[in-house]
Amino acid sequence: MFDGYDSCSEDTSSSSSSEESEEEVAPLPANLPIIKNNGQVYTYPDGKSGMATCEMCGMVGVRDAFYSKTKRFCSVSCSRSYSSNSKKASILARLQGKPPTKKAKVLQKQPLVAKLAAYAQYQATLQNQAKTKAAVSVEGFSWGNYINSNSFIAAPVACFKHAPMGTCWGDISENVRIEVPNTDCSLPTKVFWIAGIIKLAGYNALLRYEGFENDSSLDFWCNICGSDIHPVGWCAASGKPLVPPRTVQHKYTNWKAFLVKRLTGAKTLPPDFSQKVSESMQYPFKPCMRVEVVDKRHLCRTRVAVVESVIGGRLRLVYEESEDRTDDFWCHMHSPLIHHIGWSRSIGHRFKRSDITKKQDGHFDTPPHLFAKVKEVDQSGEWFKEGMKLEAIDPLNLSTICVATIRKVLADGFLMIGIDGSEAADGSDWFCYHATSPSIFPVGFCEINMIELTPPRGYTKLPFKWFDYLRETGSIAAPVKLFNKDVPNHGFRVGMKLEAVDLMEPRLICVATVTRIIHRLLRIHFDGWEEEYDQWVDCESPDLYPVGWCQLTGYQLQPPASQSSRENQSASSKQKKKAKSQQYKGHKKMTTSQLKEELLDGEDYSFLQGASDQESNGSATFYIKQEP
Repeated sequence: MFDGYDSCSEDTSSSSSSEESEEEVAPLPANLPIIKNNGQVYTYPDGKSGMATCEMCGMVGVRDAFYSKTKRFCSVSCSRSYSSNSKKASILARLQGKPPTKKAKVLQKQPLVAKLAAYAQYQATLQNQAKTKAAVSVEGFSWGNYINSNSFIAAPVACFKHAPMGTCWGDISENVRIEVPNTDCSLPTKVFWIAGIIKLAGYNALLRYEGFENDSSLDFWCNICGSDIHPVGWCAASGKPLVPPRTVQHKYTNWKAFLVKRLTGAKTLPPDFSQKVSESMQYPFKPCMRVEVVDKRHLCRTRVAVVESVIGGRLRLVYEESEDRTDDFWCHMHSPLIHHIGWSRSIGHRFKRSDITKKQDGHFDTPPHLFAKVKEVDQSGEWFKEGMKLEAIDPLNLSTICVATIRKVLADGFLMIGIDGSEAADGSDWFCYHATSPSIFPVGFCEINMIELTPPRGYTKLPFKWFDYLRETGSIAAPVKLFNKDVPNHGFRVGMKLEAVDLMEPRLICVATVTRIIHRLLRIHFDGWEEEYDQWVDCESPDLYPVGWCQLTGYQLQPPASQSSRENQSASSKQKKKAKSQQYKGHKKMTTSQLKEELLDGEDYSFLQGASDQESNGSATFYIKQEP
């Protein structure tokens, strides 16, 4: 084991109204069009002057182009609709993540479509710009420094079964010895020395060279799965020299005897560790494979998309009809949002037929066995029925669990769910959950687990009481026994750090913290951002990763938001925030006023959520509180 030793000596950052936070909003691009219902096109001027907001639909545009002397409405139809007050639901307010204001009481379908069309051009411009710059500069961020300076604890790799080495991490822990490059050396060639693990943080380990004992001056962080990390004995087998660090070289004259004494009985990495790492990072999905994936502009249906790239098991999917290949969507290969070609037809799910009559050269259908399997259910007996009530994570607002209704029962245990009080008239925002999904819960789940339940929008009898609501609506609750109640021993603890996908903008992976655990349900907080941007996620979600996953796979990590960068009012800071907003189109990546405008974007209308969790179950304890 020690034949490789060589004693070489050396000399040595909630939506708000348009009036709020205006000083923090960068001027909108002058070429951003607003398409009116009558077909006229107006353009934002530089800055906020001369702008008006329609009190009916919330459209922002040039004041002079607005209807009537008061300039309160963008069109005649909005003026008449406001006067009639025919509806109370407001999709716009929901997309903004806040209750509807007194002004924005109604949003008709036609204005929404017009807005989405208008913002499509702006979205394409942003995506082109995104190709040439990083979403957020990661310069200066180090997981090691972040963990050390705040005494944080990271979630163990074993918590993430879908991640590399998640199922074979083994006994890697503190005091395990490994052979690593010796950076305290001036030799012209790479040499190695033995170090012990002082602290683990996901894939990252704080190491201390043997011979330093209690001296932490040269402690360093590295990724255990890196190519330069080896078990003890690798140098001897490979003919590589073991050279003690220059700082402690004088401490012992017989380093071989020292190592024998220190390493007797010590643990090291398995001999095949590197091979296992390599095998765990082989992914069956390949570019040019075709899949069915949720349509991010119409959550109720799927579309055909093609795998553009695979990074760490995450897929960049490009919708098949995207001519410039910018209309994309990110998800993990185990996400329940993707399916084999023909899945929608087989279960009765809505599907957008492609204008492309035949597959393009080189494209081929993904084999069905590669997709995540859902738990088989028996629908022959008592089963979910249309109109039944339940509680569900809102796919358009991940921080809330809402009153919901089963709108359609599909085959193979799949259900179409609508959020009460804010559904589109055509059902375009219904979302598909499996009956075993960890994102749906029986009536009473939030109450028993002390989670705030979001009542239907516009419902005035507060505090919300399920029994009153069921009686008023003439509805029944979905039977508790139909929900999957298995809770795995996931290993997460409150306060643990991890890397998590921002499901509101799923191409981004951010520094995050587990702030609450309800059985298998995790509350994920994005460091540096307000709690309103938190997300409810299942413990087995493929959108959660160990600390160091981005470094290992080459994916870009988004560091915590800086308070100063969000509050600095200087001109240079505003310019930086403007650049940042062009990259961060998701819910949590905006100042409040920017969010109000960006959420009208076609990309952001497609916020997807917990259905990206592994199809599993909800909680170990469900009940309906009995009341007289």
